[in-house]
This record gives sequence, C-alpha cells and structure tokens, in this order.
Amino acid sequence: MLSENASGKCMSLQDAARKIQPGDVIGIGGMTLYRKPMAFVRELARQRARDLTLIGFCSGFEAELLTAVGALSALRTCYFGLEFLGLAPVLRKAVEQGGVKVIEETEYTIAVGLQAALMRVPYLPSRDCEVGTDFFRIRPDLRRAPCPVTGDELTWFPAVSPRVAVIHVPLADEQGNAWLGGQHCVDAQLAMAADYTIVTAEKIVPTAQIQQAQGAAGLVSFMVDAVVEAPGGAHPTSCYPDYPLDVVHISQYLRQARAAGVQAYLERYVHQSGDEREYLQRIARDIHEHA
Repeated sequence: MLSENASGKCMSLQDAARKIQPGDVIGIGGMTLYRKPMAFVRELARQRARDLTLIGFCSGFEAELLTAVGALSALRTCYFGLEFLGLAPVLRKAVEQGGVKVIEETEYTIAVGLQAALMRVPYLPSRDCEVGTDFFRIRPDLRRAPCPVTGDELTWFPAVSPRVAVIHVPLADEQGNAWLGGQHCVDAQLAMAADYTIVTAEKIVPTAQIQQAQGAAGLVSFMVDAVVEAPGGAHPTSCYPDYPLDVVHISQYLRQARAAGVQAYLERYVHQSGDEREYLQRIARDIHEHA
C-alpha cells in the first residue's frame, strides 16, 4: 500500500550527491543505455567523487563517464559498453591498464547476491550453477560446498550489498513511491539491499498518479530515503515514455573520445554546465543546431 502521510523526502540533486563518500559502493539502477541516473552521475563528477565501486546489472554510459573523470575504481557487472554504438573506450582502456578493477558477474549472480543481502545472509546456494566454467577461477569468492542439511554439493554465491542505490524513474511522489515504467531490471532489489536509496525522477507527482499508472508503483516509500526531481535526468540514455536514447549525443561523445580524448566533452557538458539546468540548455541548443 502506498503511503501518502509520511514526511516528504525531497532534496536537491547537489545535496543527494553529497551523500556519496570516497570508497562507497553504489548500486546503479536501469540497464545499459536505458533509465540510467545520469544527472546524478554528472553531479558526482562536478563534486569530484573518488574511489567509487559501481554495481550495475548491465553498465553503460554512467560507468564510462565516471571513469573519464577519475571517480571509478571498481565495477561489478556482467557487461559494460554502449550496446550497438560500440565499446566504452575510456572504461575499456582503464580496465586494460589496471586503473579500474572489474569484478565479473552474471545477471544470475547479481540477482542471487542481492537476494542474499535482502535475507541478511552472507551466501545463498544454487544447484550446479557455473559448474564447468572458468567462473570459479576469476571469482574465488564463489564456493562449491555441501548443503549442511542434505549433503548435496552446491554453488554458494556471496551477498551483494551497495551502501547507496541510485535509481532514475519517470514518476515519483514526495514520499518515494515511484513508477518505473518498462523494464524494471533489479531496481527494487537494489533499493531494498542498499543502506540508503536515492530516487531521481522526471516529475514529482501526487501519490494518486502513481497508483493510477499502468503497473502502479515499482518502488514504494519504505524502500526510498531521498527523492530528487530531475527532468531529463537520464539523458543521454532513454527514459520511457518521456524520451528515447540520444544516439546523436553519444555518437558525438565517441568521436571526441576516440580522437582527441574526453576532456573537451567533459568541459562542455559537465564542468562548464554548473548544474543540470545549464546542461539541458546545452542539449537543447545541440538539438536545434542539428535540426
């Protein structure tokens, strides 16, 4: 049941980003280039965040951008890249040179690891999973051990516990009830497994509008600690049904990154854009110029 009486949890994007501390493990909602909390990521870059570990179901432009500004030290994911647009060049180079550590996951290991965190147990078992693969070589924290009840040999997966989760949504109310729309990924599990959960939303709306949306709330207030209104907050990734993936913008980024590097991009869209209002004005000018 959605709560309409709890005290509001709204705060500014700047204040929400200040919740992140050096060394934090952050769970990022969405998937690859879809519904990523990019406004929050840009604000982390402006605040010069450092030594972050990201947990992502499938990672994309958010991990690339945080690597470009020197904020990322480790990544737990089953994939990183820019899908049909190609590889994430800065992140790939950082991984190859040892600047960013990749903890390889599968979608299954992340899902089971989050479930273990929700159950407050250090490991959860599964029958015969990953047997016959190299996964045990690259992930020595996985275990093959007998079930203490039946004696059956099982694979044991460690809990995955972000300190902070950040999830972008189309609609949320002031209490943190949120409509995810489209693909939910593991956003609800991230929100519940984290010690502190931040929702950025295209719009802050009355609770009744969340209740009436198709599928109703994907996140409810007890899962969420802070709410930020961030129109265009997933750009250049998509946010259904508000806007599609900005292929032109990411292609422009890739051209710059592969040629002269990313500094010109970062100056224009992160550092010279002092906040998200200025960022969106620059994007609007870009669209007008390409029209």
